[in-house]
Amino acid sequence: MVAEYAHRPVMVAEILAALRVRPGGRWVDGTLGSGSLAACILDASRPTGWLFGCDRDGAAIEAATRRLAPFAGRFEIRRGDFADLGDWIGPASCDGVVLDLGVSSPQLDVPERGFSFQHDAPLDMRMDDRQLLTAADVVNGWDEAALARVFGEYGDEPRARRIARAIVRERQTRRIETTGQLAALVERWAPRHGRKRHPATKVFLAVRMAVNSEIRSLQRGLAAACTLLKPGGRLVVVTFHSAEDRLVKAFGRDQTRDYTHPGTVDVPELRQPRAPVLQWVQRRALAPDPREIADNPRARSAQLRAWEKV
Repeated sequence: MVAEYAHRPVMVAEILAALRVRPGGRWVDGTLGSGSLAACILDASRPTGWLFGCDRDGAAIEAATRRLAPFAGRFEIRRGDFADLGDWIGPASCDGVVLDLGVSSPQLDVPERGFSFQHDAPLDMRMDDRQLLTAADVVNGWDEAALARVFGEYGDEPRARRIARAIVRERQTRRIETTGQLAALVERWAPRHGRKRHPATKVFLAVRMAVNSEIRSLQRGLAAACTLLKPGGRLVVVTFHSAEDRLVKAFGRDQTRDYTHPGTVDVPELRQPRAPVLQWVQRRALAPDPREIADNPRARSAQLRAWEKV
């Protein structure tokens, strides 16, 4: 239900400070959620600040439309992937872009969305329910090598190959259709041994990222954000796990260098001078205040990084 979709953003004060939100200006929230952060940006940019917002989740778009109604005439929101922001926002036209990555609390807490093993529900995990690929399709259709790669690269799961092999064996006799089935299967082949975290946590994260093509989307979205920013505009990214953060850090390193190089390996002899695209606002990631973590445990893994367009 729309009325129940209430995502709680993390590190709001830190995001507003890193963006340097001020009266006027044009701002982009590429992960709109229920519109709570967008409302803070619009409030801080009164009376004429403008906001572009997007989200893949139709329920989020409906909730954000309702939440932002008091700011009518000062925003435009669309349903879609932040990777496509450049398709409808002009280049070098914005003062700040924020990407708050990961899933929202409503997505995790609604059982039928299939993101969490806290409830036994159909394996879905789609951020955009208009797409065809679901978590059940990935778990039951991808081969062992592909599953192992996903679990290892996206979830940092050390037992990736063992779990992938177990999934392939299990589905030879019956399809894995629910979150409960998948969680129980992972726990059977990777027991807790006294650990507090459920052994399926990393597998669920990896499957979700695969279903929603989150790494590819993030790569394209970071590049799009750079094109939208005016000189002096700020890019702020909040990550929640290592696969995202590695990509964001690598992007920042590349865009702040005063040279480029052919291929994927940086060979000093092959470097070619170029002007940097971005500069660091701060080199170290910011973490949430301990009081925020105590109040909102889901904030504990958040890391905020920020850059300024040169």
